Amino acid sequence: MSQTTTNSPSPSEVGQLILAPMEGVMDHLMRDLLTALGGYDLCVTEFIRVVDHGFPERVFYRFAPELYQGGVTSSGTPVRIQLLGQEPDAMAANAVTAVELGSAGVDLNFGCPAKAVNKSRGGASLLKQPELIYRVIKAVRTAVPQPHAVSAKMRLGWDDTSLLDETIDAINQAGASSLVVHARTKVQGYKPPAQWHELKQICQRANMPVIANGDIVDHNSAQRCMAASACQHLMLGRGALALPNLAQVVRGIEAPMSWSQVQALLVRYSHYEVEGDKGLYYPNRIKQWLSYLRQRYQQADELFKHIRRLKRSDEIVAQLCR
Repeated sequence: MSQTTTNSPSPSEVGQLILAPMEGVMDHLMRDLLTALGGYDLCVTEFIRVVDHGFPERVFYRFAPELYQGGVTSSGTPVRIQLLGQEPDAMAANAVTAVELGSAGVDLNFGCPAKAVNKSRGGASLLKQPELIYRVIKAVRTAVPQPHAVSAKMRLGWDDTSLLDETIDAINQAGASSLVVHARTKVQGYKPPAQWHELKQICQRANMPVIANGDIVDHNSAQRCMAASACQHLMLGRGALALPNLAQVVRGIEAPMSWSQVQALLVRYSHYEVEGDKGLYYPNRIKQWLSYLRQRYQQADELFKHIRRLKRSDEIVAQLCR
């Protein structure tokens, strides 16, 4: 079903904006860079994969170095640790550690479509078992003291929406604080378009705030998403990598960044990476970010062609500074 446009809300009606967790992309350096541009109320970490035991504190600090500074980015945006797993007791134990260390609540991943994750009964595979989703959230909610938030992130279903109502009821009964819904099934992956209209029935059924996620890439798409989904709150992911100041654009505060501004941001990011503990990964990281920027900036495509075969950080930085 195609997305339809009704009377779009004004920019002032945009509620919370959350920076999405993206495995292998949205690490603490990228969170710091993007939240510094403004507009975000919260960001969520890449998931910590929980099997059957509690992790030592160093694992949480590795995924969220912001815990060293009160659980916020350098610009003051709260950071929430995300957990992925299917063992209620282990999830609860790790959730307690996360909030004790300063995480802004804890987020539970029921939406990851990665084959390796789903094969081991994690992420979106739980959408086939609403009762297990209930038990995981209930265990975490019982263990994590109020007023710490226990949020959940999911998709519309595994291969269809037949269990959607049952899943929402399970999340309601388990006591989740809020719910992010990527408006596609697992099988649909990231194939456009996002099914924003499906979120309207979720908003009607859920007894918690519902946050829309998927295909929000500019001000117009944000307005259309809110109109179709009845959600005022949005989560921004791939679109934020393609347009770094997307949060401010969605709020109607700024125009999209110029390429010269993006280029300056790339140089700043390069200093973060090269001087930090991930310098060895910098060439792959910058190429990965450029692959998103190419969707919006022709200059990013040209830059990518120049650096795609380069393997040394200094050579890549030299190209960025030209």
